Amino acid sequence: MTSPPARTRLRYVVLAARAGAGAVAIARLAGAARTAPPVTPGDPLTPDDTTTGSISVVIPARDEADRIGPLLDAIIDAPGVDEVIVVDDQSSDATASIAVAAGATVVDGTPLPDGWAGKAWALQQGLEAAGSEWVLTLDADARPDPRLPSAMVRRAVGDSIDFLTVGGRFECPTRATRWLHASMLTTLVYRFGPPGTVNRPERAMANGQCMLVRRADFLAIGGMSPVSGEVVEDIALARRLATRGWSVGFLDAADLLTVRMFESLTDTWTGWGRSLSLPGVESRSRQLFDLAVVVLAQAAPLPRLILRRSDLLDIGLLAIRVGTLVGTRTAYDRVDVAYWLSPLADSASAASIGRGIARRGRQTWRGRRYP
Repeated sequence: MTSPPARTRLRYVVLAARAGAGAVAIARLAGAARTAPPVTPGDPLTPDDTTTGSISVVIPARDEADRIGPLLDAIIDAPGVDEVIVVDDQSSDATASIAVAAGATVVDGTPLPDGWAGKAWALQQGLEAAGSEWVLTLDADARPDPRLPSAMVRRAVGDSIDFLTVGGRFECPTRATRWLHASMLTTLVYRFGPPGTVNRPERAMANGQCMLVRRADFLAIGGMSPVSGEVVEDIALARRLATRGWSVGFLDAADLLTVRMFESLTDTWTGWGRSLSLPGVESRSRQLFDLAVVVLAQAAPLPRLILRRSDLLDIGLLAIRVGTLVGTRTAYDRVDVAYWLSPLADSASAASIGRGIARRGRQTWRGRRYP
């Protein structure tokens, strides 16, 4: 019996790789059926309600004068919040004066120590300055419902979660931003499943835009110091804490939090592209494996269909991709044609991950250099 020609063997190998990537993606996406319920407001607080404990809100801010106002309006005097601390990370604009006028306490950030990245150092200073039992950290581009802090503490207490982060609803101001952002977000779902999915400690996920910890317990293990120089400090922190035995939760809170991360297509490509591959927290082999899943299961089926090279496997994978659009639509404040066409950006998103894997050397983000 003669062996099949080399081209046929290659076709079988590629088919097996596509099927394997699809199986991995399906297994991860199936986690959506078993996710933990989202964080919800719960009963309103009464003046004598002590079930949540005291809450400090810490906001790291560097040149955020144009964005921090709506956050302060929402969070100062919010139910259960005892104090709002803005760590002014050596801003060159009016960030500090805006925070003071709004009623926040401003901590003047000090120069970076060796080995520290900007956001981690700002958070550390805020944690040390806080005086409450619980500390909730929020990025300046967050737009929370005033009930968010107490709802998160209630959930952490009720589910015995030591480190809780939540994902909110994204506000993307342009069609091009929604188009690319929705595709990039989906690469995370293909790699890790949706928020609320239970992953192994070494695969734990988090959202650094909104994090909650018990202050004393967190500072007792060094606070942010174990991840002082990480580019994606939130995920690095979640994984370090999980491996130490902490209960780590990453839940949906789209009804209580909106975030406006990026203003344009270029901003999205540059800003999220720097961290989409999870540099520093994923091994190179794991990065490449997950990239293969994204390429073969998420990005490739649509071009194959357009080029009239699709088969039944592609049709099945495309159906799954449409399902992800249905599933992630609640993560956006506006769902339009650009959102539904976001699968056309999947190849670009895969390229962004590949670019991040190949990148070497230090990175710059908002005027800060990262190791």
